[in-house]
Amino acid sequence: MTRLVVGLVAAMATVCAVAGPARVAEAGEIHALVTDPANHPVEDAVVVAVPEGQTATAPVRAGREVVDQVDKEFVPYVKPIVVGSQVNFPNKDNIRHHVYSFSPAKTFELPLYAGTPATPVVFDRKGVVTIGCNIHDWMIAHIYVAETPYFGKTGTDGKARLENLPPGRYAVRVWHPRLQGTEESTSRTITVERSGAVDATWQLALKQELRPRRSPVPGQRGYR
Repeated sequence: MTRLVVGLVAAMATVCAVAGPARVAEAGEIHALVTDPANHPVEDAVVVAVPEGQTATAPVRAGREVVDQVDKEFVPYVKPIVVGSQVNFPNKDNIRHHVYSFSPAKTFELPLYAGTPATPVVFDRKGVVTIGCNIHDWMIAHIYVAETPYFGKTGTDGKARLENLPPGRYAVRVWHPRLQGTEESTSRTITVERSGAVDATWQLALKQELRPRRSPVPGQRGYR
């Protein structure tokens, strides 16, 4: 009887060892490249993949996120998160900041403070949330709240990688703070296989940069 039990346990372990990697392998990727009309790479573009015919399991990646305040700038400039995420806004400068947003997707205000607020801000609706500082006009950043856990953000090379996508068809779209036109106009259908990657390229027309310039301190070098 003991030999039989040991044999069954060994067999089950073998099956699990084989089946485990197989399940992991049944996930594909989308490798996105975003450029402007001159074929220059576009940084800070958010690429979002929504499964067709089903509701995305958004809570999978919901958690604690951070948007820093360093040298009187928000870091990062663009922060993609999933619906339900909590975001902390630590102030690492030696002066106080006043963080706020009037965006429909999330309206909030963190009055003048230093350090890290005791309570993070919960982003419970999809959409783009533009944040600013009531003291420093040039401090602007964007939080992209996605309804799906499948997204990525382009780097300086204009590339983003969306990983661990279950096989199926996805509506994939791109957003950028200076996107000319609608985000929906960038949407296309991409089929993801059980393994391997799908390459996809977008060329975006971008508006002119209109961010306020930093204000110099009279009679001093640098900025307030």
